[in-house]
Amino acid sequence: MSLFQEWRDGAYAKDMNTKEGQLFWGNYFALEKAVYEKLLENPDIVVSGTVAELAEKYEMSVFLFTGFLDGINDSLKTPNPIEEMTEETVISLPLDLEKLYYNMVEARADWLYELPAWNRLLSDEKRKELFLSQRKSNTVVKEKKIGRNDPCPCGSGKKYKYCCGRAAR
Repeated sequence: MSLFQEWRDGAYAKDMNTKEGQLFWGNYFALEKAVYEKLLENPDIVVSGTVAELAEKYEMSVFLFTGFLDGINDSLKTPNPIEEMTEETVISLPLDLEKLYYNMVEARADWLYELPAWNRLLSDEKRKELFLSQRKSNTVVKEKKIGRNDPCPCGSGKKYKYCCGRAAR
């Protein structure tokens, strides 16, 4: 079984409504935050190495580091092959800061997108723009329903029920 599949099977079986699940995810989120703090200290340096080396470097188990890679992979300039990776797979973490911030907002991970490092990496305006852009992307706008006695939207001047609404019956 691949590291990625082990992560998915093990981590997502933890129920957040149980004490065990809360402890597991609380520990994971604290470790994740620590890794992001280190990565954002100097984001221009592309971190690379084997999965096992980087897990050790960031003081995580390979299992938890696989979860971190699962979370960050969509925010990298070049994604890693996480589905097939082993402990010896060489990976790199070339950060796309705007995409990373956007994805943190999408995940509603306020403990990550409110890290102090963002203040020097992205301007207030850019962070606000990315935040609003992400929030608007989930907004569903329903069109106003056409009433049967309303003017037909095709512009014929007839009532909807006598024009295009006739076919809708």
